[in-house]
Amino acid sequence: MHIYVDAMGGDNAPEAIVKGSVDAVNEWGLSLTLVGKGSAIQNVLTSLSYPEDAIQILEADEVIGFDEEPVRAVRRKDNSSLVIALEAMKAQDDAVLVSAGSTGALLAGGLLKLGRIKGIKRPALATPIPRGDHVTLLLDSGANADCKAEYLLQFALLGTVYCKNVMHIENPKVGLINIGTEAEKGSTMAKEAYALLSQSNLNFIGNVEARDILTTESDVLVTDGFTGNIILKFLEGVSSYLLRGLKDAITQSTKGKIGGALIRGNLRSFKKQFSADEVGGAPFLGIRGGLIKAHGSSDAYAMKNAIRQATLYADGQVLEKITAALSEENHVKKNTGENENE
Repeated sequence: MHIYVDAMGGDNAPEAIVKGSVDAVNEWGLSLTLVGKGSAIQNVLTSLSYPEDAIQILEADEVIGFDEEPVRAVRRKDNSSLVIALEAMKAQDDAVLVSAGSTGALLAGGLLKLGRIKGIKRPALATPIPRGDHVTLLLDSGANADCKAEYLLQFALLGTVYCKNVMHIENPKVGLINIGTEAEKGSTMAKEAYALLSQSNLNFIGNVEARDILTTESDVLVTDGFTGNIILKFLEGVSSYLLRGLKDAITQSTKGKIGGALIRGNLRSFKKQFSADEVGGAPFLGIRGGLIKAHGSSDAYAMKNAIRQATLYADGQVLEKITAALSEENHVKKNTGENENE
């Protein structure tokens, strides 16, 4: 397993990225490579303790910013931390890159430098939504604003493979996000996707309305990237708003403060259940290589958990399992006389 970490990506780079990497190395006995400006990385490492030779540095003098046009930046900045890491991954089938940098640049770089898995029409960003003791995988959550029904079918396949091999769910349930539970509801794309999912070998349980996202039995939720990204950011906003409101309500009176002190541990546990930092990162599925996208504002704790996602991706052999699943799907189509349009 080869884990690369974009040390210069994210709002808190390189300090939080490097510290999170060291924490991951110390907690899980990993070895990894930090990619970026060597002097800046070394300045942070100097004050930290970790096993000798567990962390390597791969020099990269440039950084791709959040405000840059992704494709142009990837093509022009050959010596950026993102591009250098992707180039290093080409010769390593078990390599995974973790980055808190630009989502667009990570996707563009993955497509340009690594390419899509054969048969995949569009890669998808698969974001785990923590909700208590269950995690639901939402995809696409931002890679493809415009989609076709056949893309959503592939998103469901990608999510199912990931759930089986990383989340260890034997027969993942797939739901389609829609404005109603009835098959005839929704846009033309949604209705076509419903028909394709119903005819597939996946464990499709039907449409899921937005109000049921946090209570659905679905292990995989599929939608287009535009809708998925709005849902994800809305959930983040609501969670933050409710927790802040709860804190304000508790601290408004002496009685509330006393009660709050008594249930402080419970509140922390409740908050932790819905924290994206606990998951750390989301994989881009469908790229011919492991890419884990961490939140741009990740602190050291979130980055440590994002690196954990990279190990789960590699240990679960997600890339190989997706390739095998597509091969099986194409074999079935061939034997039933269906034609696949690449």
